[in-house]
Amino acid sequence: MAVVDRRQQVIKAAAKSFSLFGYKATTMDQVAKIASVGKGTIYTFFSNKEQLFDEILHTVIIEMKHIAEREIRRDKPFFDNLQRVLDALLEFRSEHELIIKLSQEKREFGTPQAQEGLDKIECAIIGYLEREVEHAIRQNEIKPCDPKVISVVMLKLYITLTAELNKLQAPLSKEEIKSYFRLILAEGLAQQRA
Repeated sequence: MAVVDRRQQVIKAAAKSFSLFGYKATTMDQVAKIASVGKGTIYTFFSNKEQLFDEILHTVIIEMKHIAEREIRRDKPFFDNLQRVLDALLEFRSEHELIIKLSQEKREFGTPQAQEGLDKIECAIIGYLEREVEHAIRQNEIKPCDPKVISVVMLKLYITLTAELNKLQAPLSKEEIKSYFRLILAEGLAQQRA
């Protein structure tokens, strides 16, 4: 078996272990067992569990980037693209086993590494949104603004409309979410046409 194949085997096994057991309960022994390799094989590629976890997070973030890029249609308005990207990313986030497990671990045990992992994922989403906001500003689709601030607000607003609000009332439909999102953000950011 080639060295690259073993590395991928270890990564795949680690992703499975972190998704099943969370960060805290995953051990290098478990990863070795799932990968069907000796623990020493893991250490030829990764010096510790943290480095292996970072590699898994990097893979998840790359996957999210591909999902977001797939949703962008440059011939469509910014807010239509934004809605599609956020829908796709939050759906991915709500269904991805690792993200679900990290959220559960953070909630139940307060594991710092679980929180850090979730923060890295959120930062990646915000970074992607920031680039799209910058593009929309250059295209005069929205007013000049601080892309980072607007990106954080967009993500937090979208999470509030799609998840947090459900704790207080019946869930909003996709059309209601889109309507509120546009009302709160689009109308305030839209470039005034002469």
